[in-house]
Amino acid sequence: MVTVVGIRFKKAGKIYYFDPDGIDLKAGNFAIVETSRGLEFGEVVINPKQIPEEEVVQPLKKVIRAATEEDCQQVLENRQNEEEAFALCLEKIADHGLEMKLVDVEYTFDRSKVIFYFTADGRVDFRELVKDLAAIFRTRIELRQIGVRDEAKMIGGLGPCGRVLCCHTFLGEFEPVSIRMAKDQNLSLNPTKISGVCGRLMCCLRYETDVYELDRAENDAEEFVE
Repeated sequence: MVTVVGIRFKKAGKIYYFDPDGIDLKAGNFAIVETSRGLEFGEVVINPKQIPEEEVVQPLKKVIRAATEEDCQQVLENRQNEEEAFALCLEKIADHGLEMKLVDVEYTFDRSKVIFYFTADGRVDFRELVKDLAAIFRTRIELRQIGVRDEAKMIGGLGPCGRVLCCHTFLGEFEPVSIRMAKDQNLSLNPTKISGVCGRLMCCLRYETDVYELDRAENDAEEFVE
């Protein structure tokens, strides 16, 4: 068994396990951890607990420290810088005439990298754009193309039910959704009725699919007996 703590870096983002390394942490606290992107600021969402080693993705990195007031202030400054970076990037995209839609900008906690998320219908040659951005921000630049589901998760919005999108509020990861799920639930197969704002099948079609699969299995068993 190994002791881990669950940390999330974005709202409704994926939860990652880290070694608390003896630091007193509990859900609701903030911590500084080392990731493949460098130092990051995250929220503790799962209290320290023990789990089997086979459930851990190795190597298990350690928590560096509990977040301080200075760390929280830096995060706020990063958010302000992200807004400025977004506006500047939009200008540069227009200058280069690139067919891409800027969705979000993210500074890593230690400001060692700025990540620009965008959508596009196909491949985009953004090499000159990267050069311009690197000259402005004088740090590492990454442009990351994302899909429409990721765009909806980042931006948010209201679903057909009138509530804020599930992916934006609590779904940490996307799970496969199929048209069979809509058929099993006797829903209209009209794409406009079963698609979310992203244009893909609604994630909530999966919520009750286990119940419908169980009913189908029981009905099949009854027919077999008869």
